[in-house]
Amino acid sequence: MPQRSIRFSDRVLKEVDAVWRTRGFASPTAFIRFAVKQELSERQEGLTAAEERIAATLIQVRKDVFRVGRAQQALFAYVDTLAKALLTYVPEPPAEARPRAVACAKERYERLIKSAGRAMVGESKLAMEDLVGDLDRP
Repeated sequence: MPQRSIRFSDRVLKEVDAVWRTRGFASPTAFIRFAVKQELSERQEGLTAAEERIAATLIQVRKDVFRVGRAQQALFAYVDTLAKALLTYVPEPPAEARPRAVACAKERYERLIKSAGRAMVGESKLAMEDLVGDLDRP
């Protein structure tokens, strides 16, 4: 076994001398060897456990993102189907009533957007504001 020379401060040497006998070691060198082995084995085991926790967290996040994506696709399909049904079965207003119908529809739309905005909080509200901002642009 190759030898190594390690220099310790006076304070550390005093602590080692005070501890090695009380813990039942044959010499200060035996205590230092034990301390180094303990530190190395704990670091390796601790790193492995941390890696396992990180991997488990990433797997859970991946599953959650997948579920959210699926829910978003289902919601999009639902809204698309609802819009198609409304556009198919709601008759066009007569030509003379069209301007009034368009004005009423815009008012209802504004109330709908405001109601949806009040129901949303946090990131959802920001997303809705971005969407409404995109609709107002030509």
